[in-house]
Amino acid sequence: MRYQIRHAIVKYAADTILEDVNFEIHDHEKIAIIGRNGCGKTTLLKLISGEVEMANPDSDEECGIVMAGKQRIGYLRQISFEDSSITVEEEILKVFAPVFSCEKRMQELTEQMKTDTSEHLLKEYAALQAKMEALRGYTYRQDMETMFQRFGFALKDLQRPIGTFSGGQQTKVAFVKLLLSQPDIMLLDEPTNHLDNDMADWLEDYLKKWRGALIMVTHDRYFLDSVCNRIVEIDKGKIYSYQTNYSGFLELKTQRQEMEVASERKRQSILRVELEWIRRGARARSTKQKAHIQRYEELRDKQAPVQDSQVELSSISTRLGKTTVELDHICKSYGGKKLIDDFSYNFLKGDRVGFIGPNGCGKSTLMKMIAGIISPDSGKVIIGQTVKMGYYAQEIASEKPTDETEIDLSYMDPNQRVIDYVKDTAEYIQTVDGLMSASVMLDRFLFPPEKQYSLIGKLSGGEKKRLNLLRVLASSPNLLILDEPTNNLDIATLTILEDYLDRYEGIVVTVSHDRYFLDRTMRRIFAFEGDGKIRQYEGGYTDYALKKQAEREAEETETPRKAEMATGATQKGQRTRGPQKLKFTYQEQKDYETIEADIAALEEKIENLDKEMETASTDFVKLNQIMADKEAAESLLEERMDRWMYLEELAAKIAEQ
Repeated sequence: MRYQIRHAIVKYAADTILEDVNFEIHDHEKIAIIGRNGCGKTTLLKLISGEVEMANPDSDEECGIVMAGKQRIGYLRQISFEDSSITVEEEILKVFAPVFSCEKRMQELTEQMKTDTSEHLLKEYAALQAKMEALRGYTYRQDMETMFQRFGFALKDLQRPIGTFSGGQQTKVAFVKLLLSQPDIMLLDEPTNHLDNDMADWLEDYLKKWRGALIMVTHDRYFLDSVCNRIVEIDKGKIYSYQTNYSGFLELKTQRQEMEVASERKRQSILRVELEWIRRGARARSTKQKAHIQRYEELRDKQAPVQDSQVELSSISTRLGKTTVELDHICKSYGGKKLIDDFSYNFLKGDRVGFIGPNGCGKSTLMKMIAGIISPDSGKVIIGQTVKMGYYAQEIASEKPTDETEIDLSYMDPNQRVIDYVKDTAEYIQTVDGLMSASVMLDRFLFPPEKQYSLIGKLSGGEKKRLNLLRVLASSPNLLILDEPTNNLDIATLTILEDYLDRYEGIVVTVSHDRYFLDRTMRRIFAFEGDGKIRQYEGGYTDYALKKQAEREAEETETPRKAEMATGATQKGQRTRGPQKLKFTYQEQKDYETIEADIAALEEKIENLDKEMETASTDFVKLNQIMADKEAAESLLEERMDRWMYLEELAAKIAEQ
């Protein structure tokens, strides 16, 4: 055991956030903390890091925090940098403060030892040398530059102010700083927010191999499933631990809730019997009867399990005419960088379109062009007269933008009341259940009456995003633009949003790095592939990823073949003597001997996966994984069949010589 919290209580003002929490961290554990927005996930991370204290440290000798020796705890926060004006190098070098302290003292000792060679000075210097080695103080510059470049930066970027980087790039810088600190326990608060898909994939692989303990808060369900081996759920101030990944957690939680319901049903049944006995009255007051009464009172006073309130997404989109949104050969550049080059697309009714690509490639720029906020350099954006857009911005702006067109999209006045923010859009909202007031809709979005009159500035990040989503839907849009909609939303709300989009009759356009969300909701993917080029792929994210993988494998197969053909006829400075006989290369001969068995094995694998799909028809996560495995197997089978045909033709030509 590396770390243990015993019977902790954490309060903010009069509110109890965490109650009687017992939490352990063991070697090599990869723990995910999940729960509703505002339940205390970040608070638990802060308790572990030492940023918040227990409310009851002295109430019980069993309370407190226990660590196995000194533990270096690294914490990646959602908001990582206080001063955005300093350079990246200056920020990262803060990690090496102990190294610089050692260096300074060693320099002082060096000067002292020029005139004084006392043994205690020599011993201190030797101890500092050992400490420098342990801190990797002699290679810190090399370590910093290597790690910085590993995250896709150029060395010249070290001299740029942090504020000049995008949100995703700042997250990468924060990761560099965190990993260079060499923590024993790593705390990550929404680590995949703002990371592009390639970077999220890299981080996923890195954390799988991470040897220290890992605790993270994240809504990325594929990430949870792949990296974590333990799920900790915070529910109404208490924590529940599940020794499994996210898929296993869903199953075990369902079992727990079913047991709680069954237990409550049994309690109510016994209570009815006991109540009837009490009502009949007991003539004698024996000890047995007193125990009977006591049992009744205990059953009566026992609290029933409280079910979580659920967000209710419900709105009616307005009618959409024949002309929707047409992008006609649009181009856009910023600062000499080409973001979008000659892109055309006509959005169809019912479209579900996702845009993906690296940070800074132009995805959000394209969304703003569709929304009419900015104009293309060339080409046209044609918007139909009946189109009514709802724009769900990536970031909530706390300061009023200079461009008045953006006020209604992302700005939230921290001094405005919650209910007034919604009323600015509509006092009454048309839903499938009829006309509803702003107050009723807020209640459906988990803003009870007492919270509706509080200031927006007092809401959590997740609550602000939820409120912003309500305002977008309140306008009854028939075209939804969702720019990173999954950031800062809890999994429960995400699931409800996904269900809502299933029923939504309008067009949905999204920019997202959430692979699960893209697979769950989108039917077409557009990928930014560099130099302003945007390529279309049918299906969700997994379909896109499999097609890209197949293309890479085909390219890797083709390159050696071309090299063989280029070098097979002549060598530099040599002349051929007569016609060269065809023959198998070593690899071709090896493949020819085993390829039929490979094909048979792949066909059997696909058949077995088909059977698994039938049994997992109600488990979306498992079904999605099986489908991905099947598509990968089918793609590989197609490649092996092509290889077999090539080898058969080559074998026939060799036989004819």
